[in-house]
Amino acid sequence: MQTVVKKWFQDKESGFLDNGGGSDIMVRKADLVNCKFLKVGATVEFECYSDKRGLFAKNVKLLNQKWSQQRNQGKKPYRPGVMT
Repeated sequence: MQTVVKKWFQDKESGFLDNGGGSDIMVRKADLVNCKFLKVGATVEFECYSDKRGLFAKNVKLLNQKWSQQRNQGKKPYRPGVMT
């Protein structure tokens, strides 16, 4: 499934994904793949599981990582120099 991040709490290391008209889907930091946190508005892909407490997201992956990859292309690595 794909959706947008609705809320993310840094201190709780968890948040919620938008579920259209239904109840929000909870996501935990442990279920994130190749990232440590989510930003509100980011598009993610995930697997949804139901529990007695509600809906939970597993294997959550960011879909809009192309922007950050393009940002680093073509840049030379920073090398500190000596000022004279």
